[in-house]
Amino acid sequence: MSDERFFLTGALGCIGAWTARNLVREGVDLTIFDLGSNRSRLDLLMEPDEVARIHFIQADITDTDRVRAAMEERGATHIIHLAAAVNVVGTVNVFEAAKKLGIQQVVYASSIAVYGYADEYAEEQVGNDAHLHPLNHYGVYKQANEGTARIYWQDDGIASIALRPYTIYGSTRDQGMTSTPTKAMLAAARGESYQISFRGVNGFQYADDVARTFIQAARTPFQGAGVYNLAGSIVDMSAVVAAIEAAEPSAAGRITTAETVLPFPLGFDDSELRKILGDIPFTPLEEGVAATISHFKTAIAAGKLPKETVSE
Repeated sequence: MSDERFFLTGALGCIGAWTARNLVREGVDLTIFDLGSNRSRLDLLMEPDEVARIHFIQADITDTDRVRAAMEERGATHIIHLAAAVNVVGTVNVFEAAKKLGIQQVVYASSIAVYGYADEYAEEQVGNDAHLHPLNHYGVYKQANEGTARIYWQDDGIASIALRPYTIYGSTRDQGMTSTPTKAMLAAARGESYQISFRGVNGFQYADDVARTFIQAARTPFQGAGVYNLAGSIVDMSAVVAAIEAAEPSAAGRITTAETVLPFPLGFDDSELRKILGDIPFTPLEEGVAATISHFKTAIAAGKLPKETVSE
């Protein structure tokens, strides 16, 4: 039995649910710290007996003392911080708790939202050291978190690794504009038509790959405050549609794309991350799309998802 004790925030979201699934299936002691109580994404990915092996702490990540006490109570050895709703304060509290408990490394989620418009960069695949110019508050908060991590390394020797995902797809990806490729996969599994809300070239990252990369980063000894891009499959949206049709031929002609093009660079270079972690999980787009549609079909048959789209 492993002596690792993982402390995971934001585990009720997409990447958090996949991270939890991977850790539970490894037999790792896992604590989830989250203010929410909706476990639907965990239930979609895991069996009831697997969810039952997780230690849940329902509390507010903005409560500094509660975060520290929870980590101490659970004997945390590894921290993966994915909570997004209260980005800046929550991140400070996670680092502060790690400092007080002598935990030497934190892994957390940043975002490509820290970058600016595509035309600000000469290269099509932007490196993680390119200049930052967030276009919305979310990106500003993520940039602030990167600064927080840098200061905790500078002043307190708390190392950190941050990952910047782009367009994540896969089961449980059900919120946000870039969730619509996954919603198209669900529509295909149901035999429905769907219009993806944007087109163009993007970096598409399979949710399970991203989760496993966070876990790998948490297990990799590191010195510094590193922030790294994820690349995934950098392709045009037409390749996503083609992958959906290949996995579910009945979807041919049913999946379309809107004319909107995201303002971000086409893709991001992850070579610096690979220098730190070595080989990182990568599922080819066609395999990831096929696995997602297959999982959706299984979940529908099991009653975990409705058989047809429910109007909101």
